[in-house]
Amino acid sequence: MTKDRSIVIKNIYYMLSYAFTILKQSPYETIEKEPFDNINNLFAAILAKGIGLQLKQGLYRAYTHRVENRHVVRGKINLPGTMKNRLQHRLAVTCDYGELSEDNLLNQILKSTVILLLKQKDLQNKYKAELKKEMLFFSNVAEIDLKQVRFSDIRFQRNNRTYQMLLAISQLLIESSLLTTEPGEYRLMGFLDGQRMCRLYEKFILEYYAQEFGRRIKGFSARASQIPWQLDDGFGALLPIMQTDITLTYGGQTLIIDAKYYERIWQSRFDVETFHSGNLYQIFTYVKNKDAAVAGTGHQVSGMLLYAKTDEDLVPDNVYHMSGNQISVKTLDLNQAFPKIAEQLDDIVKDHFDLATSSVICLTLPFGKQEKSLLCRNI
Repeated sequence: MTKDRSIVIKNIYYMLSYAFTILKQSPYETIEKEPFDNINNLFAAILAKGIGLQLKQGLYRAYTHRVENRHVVRGKINLPGTMKNRLQHRLAVTCDYGELSEDNLLNQILKSTVILLLKQKDLQNKYKAELKKEMLFFSNVAEIDLKQVRFSDIRFQRNNRTYQMLLAISQLLIESSLLTTEPGEYRLMGFLDGQRMCRLYEKFILEYYAQEFGRRIKGFSARASQIPWQLDDGFGALLPIMQTDITLTYGGQTLIIDAKYYERIWQSRFDVETFHSGNLYQIFTYVKNKDAAVAGTGHQVSGMLLYAKTDEDLVPDNVYHMSGNQISVKTLDLNQAFPKIAEQLDDIVKDHFDLATSSVICLTLPFGKQEKSLLCRNI
């Protein structure tokens, strides 16, 4: 999809920094300065740094349920088990108790992810050595089958919130890159191929606008909001939820962005290339239902399909006016220095919103001092 892997892999780090703001903090600054020629080294560097910080705080321990025979009572006595011991002439009491243990799901996911990374042939020795050293502290933690992990069921609270970014990186790596090659063996495939960056691409654009505009310009909102169906009879059973990727709102204007990361932007039919019809139908439906919801208020609603740029010769840059609303199709070039990517995203805001006053935006990434001074621009 891209010609210069070193640029796009560095940009993945910047995208991750917006998706998970902890990467902007000082302990991770050294990662930004390192050159990466493959995605496995980038993930290994982040996990090595994050796990090292977690070890300094101590591994998360959770209560695990245990039932075992003991010579000294602990917890509750399990009567069926104890009776069985008596019948078999064993001098033991079956106890049912909870125990604080490091062998819990969060640590199991981290250990299993690291072991998967360590098996990759393109992983640099320095990251292998660091991760192997850290795994010594996981000796009491079991490996698990990563394909069976249900990340949606994991809940974070005050005692394990520091794991949130590490598990998000693990999830991104596992769900986007894990393939079975032979029974019992796994390998990580190219993270940049196909739609495997789609989730990160969407989250990055949303968080970029939320952090660079939503936190700095009063009244500017960037959310992944739901749009209610505008029904004549109010009966909406079985209708799908309209969940937007990015909804930008400022003053009396709304821009709904559908972020698309495909290998090919165009679909071909009878040697004629057109946009993916389903994408256009979807953004049109979002826009018209939102427009109907704010009808009579003077609020303007627009839509945009924002594709990640591919190597295709034909690059979309189109604006359509459909039934009173503007719907545009644009591309975002990820194969360039990150300040240029930021400039493209900023231009979308400038083209669609009448900002009350001119603002100066400076990227919040952990760039070096000299480079960071070049990243402030007027909006």
